[in-house]
Amino acid sequence: MKRRSFMTLAAAAAASPAHAQKKYDPGSSDTEIRLGQTLPYSGPASVLSGIGKGQVAYFRYLNETQGGINGRKVTLLSLDDGYSPPKTIELTRQLVERDNVLAIVNTIGTATNRTIHRYLNQKKVPQLLILSGAAQWNDPKNYPWTMMGMIAYQTEGAAYARNILTTTPNARIALLRQNDDFGKDYVEGFKHALGDKASMVVAEVSYETTDPTVDAQIIQLRASNADALFIVATGKHATQAMRKAHELGWKPQIYLPVGSASVPGVLKPAGTDAATGVITAATAKSAGDPAWDDDPGMKQYLEWAKKWAPELNPLDSFVSGGYSNAIIVADLLRRCGDLLTRENFMRQATSLQGYTTPLTLPGVSLDTSPTDYLPYQTLRLQRFDGTSFKLIGDVIRE
Repeated sequence: MKRRSFMTLAAAAAASPAHAQKKYDPGSSDTEIRLGQTLPYSGPASVLSGIGKGQVAYFRYLNETQGGINGRKVTLLSLDDGYSPPKTIELTRQLVERDNVLAIVNTIGTATNRTIHRYLNQKKVPQLLILSGAAQWNDPKNYPWTMMGMIAYQTEGAAYARNILTTTPNARIALLRQNDDFGKDYVEGFKHALGDKASMVVAEVSYETTDPTVDAQIIQLRASNADALFIVATGKHATQAMRKAHELGWKPQIYLPVGSASVPGVLKPAGTDAATGVITAATAKSAGDPAWDDDPGMKQYLEWAKKWAPELNPLDSFVSGGYSNAIIVADLLRRCGDLLTRENFMRQATSLQGYTTPLTLPGVSLDTSPTDYLPYQTLRLQRFDGTSFKLIGDVIRE
């Protein structure tokens, strides 16, 4: 996109005096906008790295085809924290204090984001659209600089519980839970939705992200003879849990968090027989589902991926998620115009109404306000058929 002419700027000034003059915070200038994030490019959750890779590719596409955003090149510094909280805080300080980024965007993980939560709010640096659904991120009164960018874990967990109550009201339920706030929030929402039927949970076992496998935990849960298994796990541990359950001849209805439901990254490695039938939540169209073959938004994404990210698997929901998140961030920056301050960036992010991307599911939108930062309050459920996910049921509104 070309820089606006003097006449265009003059017209804009007349129409909107408050935005007549340029204003910059660290990380922005006439020529560049710098953003930062940390993701697990290595370690047990490295399968999630497709999110960062997709975003980096999208901003490269914007820079090379549109001159960036409002005439400014966008630089996304995407660093590897290995899903290790101490590394997250170290790298985030580097991004803020050395690299002078405008904002931290789409950092992955609950424990990792927690380590930088207070620091970024004290520095008044946006911690924006982070990929963790922990309840604590929706606290604009005490932490006005932090906003989640996905379905709240408790909301999602509740949706799975209600699905069980509707489809198999007498089910026996087993839970595998990552032993951190990620796991606790999901289980809390899940059990709350069960209400006076919480006794349906007949077995619950936790694991540490540093555990080499979760085989022992699945063997323990298998003894419960549960009909439903909620695997609150990420990356390789989710894969291992499905594979081990199948090896044991255990065939419960499996539920997976949306952030752990990548077909090529998590389900396929578990084996088609082990993963078929898995249910997860969705706010976005699933690449590979024939239902979207003629969808303009899906075609746009697949064409983009083929040209700008040929080394990535376009059917990976983490890659498509990175693409969609980059579109959101880019749109927010575009709305900032020449008022590229951290405060204005947050103002734009907290005033989304009915916002969608090319891959957002019909009936789902992002809606935020200065008093409610929760971005998604509608979702769908989908089931894996051995090849791709297929939507089931209607739009769920919380």
